[in-house]
Amino acid sequence: KKYDVRYFFYNGGNDSMDTCNKISKFMLKNGYECRVMGIPKTIDNDLAGTDHCPGYASAAKYIATSLMEIYHDARVYDTGMITVVEIMGRNAGWLTASAALASYKGNGPDLIYLPEVDFDFDAFMAKVQDIYDKNGKCIVAVSEGIKDKNGKYISEYGADLANSKDSFGHAQLGGLASFLANEIKKKTGAKVRGIELSLLQRCAAHCASKTDIEESFAAGKAAVEYAVAGTTDKMVGFACDRTNGYKCEMKLFDLSDCANFEKKFPREWINAEGNNVTDKCIDYLLPLIQGEPKLPKEDSLPRFAKLKKVLAK
Repeated sequence: KKYDVRYFFYNGGNDSMDTCNKISKFMLKNGYECRVMGIPKTIDNDLAGTDHCPGYASAAKYIATSLMEIYHDARVYDTGMITVVEIMGRNAGWLTASAALASYKGNGPDLIYLPEVDFDFDAFMAKVQDIYDKNGKCIVAVSEGIKDKNGKYISEYGADLANSKDSFGHAQLGGLASFLANEIKKKTGAKVRGIELSLLQRCAAHCASKTDIEESFAAGKAAVEYAVAGTTDKMVGFACDRTNGYKCEMKLFDLSDCANFEKKFPREWINAEGNNVTDKCIDYLLPLIQGEPKLPKEDSLPRFAKLKKVLAK
């Protein structure tokens, strides 16, 4: 009221949509005219309703590209090697599943483990050993959020990091690749590398998807247009058709239907053994990663925008 704010846009993932929903309901309950719109943005791709989330495709493209590069690096030498790559995604395996794009091109991981399936340590070790014995190489893509049958994060096995919580009460994950690499080394005696992509997978603008950038812009634009037209208490999302090419349209979802609901990676897109994904995943992902961004550079390095914080009047 003090600043006569009449439009409120919240950009983010599950927790952000929950906050947006609470603000929206508060405004409505108190009869204050302020149009509230949620705009999805999460590389985890786990918001309910929308086909996919802005940011996910670019992160997926970076992960697939990195796995292809790791694949070739691991085969430069004749020395045997096992590589474990840890990928973000607390409770949903969308990001880790994108590593399958590298396998689709013949240069990807041998095994992929997602949080949607209970992680069996013994079965994992046996499979890694079998592939290594046959090929002298083995690459594993593993989600940071994999859990055992009792619901305990595997990352908690080797470190206290997961015992600390963020501002939303979520366990801080990380260190999984290092832990698994050490256990594999003890078991096999092989040369093992543990790689944690960490923040790189969500900030690599040089490897962004043009499709993702255009859809992200379109989502923000649609949210403003809907709000100006009188819409409130909604999240803008995507409805997509892949039957004859790829078609993506804006769609409105109730904020209360999106807040704090996690869209898990479909179990039917995971193989029976729970250590890889099916072609359904490839069909879903390929259209999303298309196109290259045209980014400005100075001295062959990225040129970033530097904005002044000026109060709008």
